[in-house]
Amino acid sequence: MVTGETSSKRQINEECIINCLPGDLIERIFLRLPVSTLLRCASVCKHWHNFIRDPQFVTSHLQRAHRYALLFFPQCLVSGKPYPSDAILIDEAWSPSTCAVPVIGPDDFLFGSCNGLIGLYTKTSTIKIANLATGECMHLEKPAKNMRGDHFSFYSFGFHPMTKEYKITHFLGGCVDGRPHNKDSFSVIQVYTLGNEKWKDIPTPEALSLNSVRNSGVVNVDRTLYWLTEDKTVTWQHTVMSFDLKEESFAMIQLPAEREDLDCFGPRKFWIRDIDGKLCIVTAQTGRYDARILLGELQIWTLDNMVEQKWSQKYKFTNPPVHIPGPHFGHRDRILTQSGISVGSYELIGENIEINFSKMAKLLDFSPRRQYNMQSYICVKSLVCLDVYKNAGIVRRPKQRQGWELKKWEAWENELREVEDLRSNIDKLQHDLIEAAEKMVKMYKFDKPRDIAERVRMELNQVLEHKPEIPNQPRFLRRFNWVEQKRDTKELVSRSRKVRGSFQAIKQAQDNISSIVRSHTLDQGISTAEVSSTGDKKNEEGNLLCKT
Repeated sequence: MVTGETSSKRQINEECIINCLPGDLIERIFLRLPVSTLLRCASVCKHWHNFIRDPQFVTSHLQRAHRYALLFFPQCLVSGKPYPSDAILIDEAWSPSTCAVPVIGPDDFLFGSCNGLIGLYTKTSTIKIANLATGECMHLEKPAKNMRGDHFSFYSFGFHPMTKEYKITHFLGGCVDGRPHNKDSFSVIQVYTLGNEKWKDIPTPEALSLNSVRNSGVVNVDRTLYWLTEDKTVTWQHTVMSFDLKEESFAMIQLPAEREDLDCFGPRKFWIRDIDGKLCIVTAQTGRYDARILLGELQIWTLDNMVEQKWSQKYKFTNPPVHIPGPHFGHRDRILTQSGISVGSYELIGENIEINFSKMAKLLDFSPRRQYNMQSYICVKSLVCLDVYKNAGIVRRPKQRQGWELKKWEAWENELREVEDLRSNIDKLQHDLIEAAEKMVKMYKFDKPRDIAERVRMELNQVLEHKPEIPNQPRFLRRFNWVEQKRDTKELVSRSRKVRGSFQAIKQAQDNISSIVRSHTLDQGISTAEVSSTGDKKNEEGNLLCKT
């Protein structure tokens, strides 16, 4: 006789039916699953783990991965209150995410995104490479030179598909004997290839502007690093510099010669950006007295031919936004903009057309964050693993106390705990009110003359009308990003007001019903003492409501 336990063991030991399917069919099924589901599948059995972690499958899944826009807001101080670094993912339907990105710490600065990996600059002696979806992290020692003048905008992160190498680049400000000498220029690019033992110094053809890097940005397009440098001898007084990630060589690209500046505006400003995988120059004139204000037309030029250095004006915008986020300015068929206290998008229809930013589709409200410091990246969620790079000599263990554990973020964490305590109290209050309302309805449902029953019924309808909704089920405990925290807190305050209103309405209905019943019993000739005794008994039964 086969027992149930024996049968169960035999069933567990039998090969899963999905493993009986052809390998290509299994692969097609797994390729359709998101990373979060695949990570759970990898723990089902050794066969699935090996299949999902196979480099060829990881590459195939990466090629089919959905693209997100990642909006990064670096830490800042607003009215004396510190706000941590935070990020919001915008999916293909242009819906903002609600949860924070766990691998981004409160003091981190984002400097690159590539194949599901992101590069994070920290204020410690390390930089961090992390997988956005799996949460895997690796800390690398920073270049030893010129640390005092270091800045996250001097770093970039890219991948070359032919060599299969991930490379971090660092613009090294001018220094003498390892000390900062000229913070406005650089003559060396430091390159680190993941898995190597150390950084490599590569001299530039000439001293290049570090201010242009900081102000105009850096992009990785088609396996090449691009940035702007000052050149007073050309029409736009800027030139594009490129650095090939495979050959580790430099080249110079001239900007288009067309230029129509208006004398009533201030100097022209330039940004180098990536729009839909193409190298672009975004330019507009600024205010005469405030260089942060953009006036006139915002022009976007794209590089059509690298060899011939041929450019074309792709778009022309009227009423420019207040900020040009980067390095990725566009996502799918829209561009990302920041205007006022809003982040929005605008659909790109056709080419070389005039567009008015007043028709911007709002994505989110970024207040109280500061303007002009939002970054935008295109990213994916992938299974790319960092284990193969962790044996390198410059890999470091992070400090034991970092991120949210630091004392500077205690007040922020306490505030979040207070919000959660308030939520628990409101949930309890709602449950108590629901019980009180239901008890009151049962309490007064007894036979009375028709006119009295109708008046009581009207009051009980008021009780049911103000009965709180059943509180939401316990939510998954993940840290919200700050936009969702703000929305969640507003909703919590609104719920609190509604609960207080329900309490007042139900309490008033109870008093009215007690008055109706008391008046009716007196009309029936019942003594005052008996009426008081009946009322007291009812009030005792309604103690739950009074306590609430």
